[in-house]
Amino acid sequence: MIPRYTRPEMASIFEPENRFKIWLEIETLACEKMAQLGVIPESCPKALREKGGFDIARIDEIEAEVKHDVIAFLTSVAEHIGEDSRYVHQGMTSSDVVDTCFSVQLTQAADLLLKDLDALLAALKRRVLEHKETLCIGRSHGIHAEPTTFGLKLAGHYAAFSRAKERLIRAREEIAMCTISGAVGTYATISPEVEAYVAEKLGLKPETVATQIIPRDRHAIFFVTLGVIASSIENISIEIRHLQRTEVREAEEYFDKNQKGSSAMPHKRNPISSENLTGQARIIRAAVTPALENVALWHERDISHSAVERTILPDALISADYALNRLTGVIDKLLVYPETMKDNLEKMGGLVFSQRTLLALTQAGISREDAYRIVQRNAMKVWESKGSLKLFDALSSDEDVIARLDEEKLKDIFDYRHYTAHINSIIERALSA
Repeated sequence: MIPRYTRPEMASIFEPENRFKIWLEIETLACEKMAQLGVIPESCPKALREKGGFDIARIDEIEAEVKHDVIAFLTSVAEHIGEDSRYVHQGMTSSDVVDTCFSVQLTQAADLLLKDLDALLAALKRRVLEHKETLCIGRSHGIHAEPTTFGLKLAGHYAAFSRAKERLIRAREEIAMCTISGAVGTYATISPEVEAYVAEKLGLKPETVATQIIPRDRHAIFFVTLGVIASSIENISIEIRHLQRTEVREAEEYFDKNQKGSSAMPHKRNPISSENLTGQARIIRAAVTPALENVALWHERDISHSAVERTILPDALISADYALNRLTGVIDKLLVYPETMKDNLEKMGGLVFSQRTLLALTQAGISREDAYRIVQRNAMKVWESKGSLKLFDALSSDEDVIARLDEEKLKDIFDYRHYTAHINSIIERALSA
C-alpha cells in the first residue's frame, strides 16, 4: 500500500524486520523445547538468545543466489551464532516458520483493528446519544418515507460495527494457529511437544491437521471478515455522501478553515473522506476472492497461495486500518444540521403521515383497500402541487375522511411524537448489544 494511505504501526507488522524477528523467535522457541527433550544441546538455544540475529541486506543477497527466503534467513542466522547453527531448524520445514509467522502477523494486525473498531464505536456512540431525538426523514429507494431520528440512523451503523468487532474476534481466534509438524505434517522428524511449546509461547494453538501448511480456509474466513467490515465502512460513507449533497445538506464532513475543495471552484466543500472510504472498501474487498481461491491447494501443499498472500496481506490490512481510523475522524467531527433536517422533513407537505392516516381510517371502519385509495388520491394531489397544498388540508376537505375522522383525530395523526416513542429503547438495545 502506498504511504498516503498507510499508518506506521500497521505497516511495521509487514516490514522485513518484524517478519524476520518472528522467524527468529519461532526457531529459538523450537530449539528451546528440543533442547529440553534432549534432541539438541542446550548451547543452541543459548546461542540464539545471546547472539541470534540476522542482516536483511545479507538475506537478500543470499536469496538472490539460492532462490529460497527461509534458507537465506537461516544462513544469515548461522553467520551470527556459529557452530550451533547446525541444530537450528532441525526436523522443521519452511512452512513451519512461514505459516506460524503469518498467524502471528495476522493476530498482531487483528489486535490493531480491534482498537480501531473500539475508537470508531466510541465516536458513533457519542453522536448517537447526541442526536437520538434529532428528527429527520427516513428514505426508502432514495424517496421520503417516514420520520426517524439521526441518532437512530447512526445506531444502526453502531450495531453493524459491533457485529464487525465480534466477527473479527472470532476470525482472530480462527487464525491464531501454529504448525511445527515437519514435512507433510506428520511429526516424523519433530515431536508434537515442540509445536505445543512454540504455540503456547506465541499465544497460538496447534493446528488440528497441518498438511505441512495451515489450511487456508482459516485465512479465507479472516479476509471475508475484513470484506464485510469494508462493506460496513462503505455503507455509512455513502450515507454521509448523500446527506452532504447540496439538495439535501443535512450533514457534512468537517471542512478545515485552510482546506480547499476544488482547484477551479472556490465554493466547493466535497465529501472527500467518505469518497476515499468507498475506494478503500473496494481495495479491502478485492482480497476476499483471492483468499477464497487459496483454499484449494495441491495435495499436502503447494505455493500458489504464497504470492497472493504476500500482496493481499499488507494491502487489505493496511487499508482496513487506515479506513477505520479515517472514518472515526469523519464521525467525530461530522457537521450535523438539525434545522435542515426539519426543513427536509416538511418539504413534502406532510406526506410522511400517509401511513398513519391509512391506519386511522381502517380503525374507523373503512376497508384497507378503500382507505388506501382515499389517502393516495389526496397524497397525489399534494405531490403534484409542488408545495402549494398540505396533506392535512387536503384530508380536512375530503368528505370520506371527515366523515370518519374529526379535526382532533387528524391533528393527532400529524404529531411527530408517534415516530419517536420507541427510539430510546431501540438505541439502548443497539448500544448494549
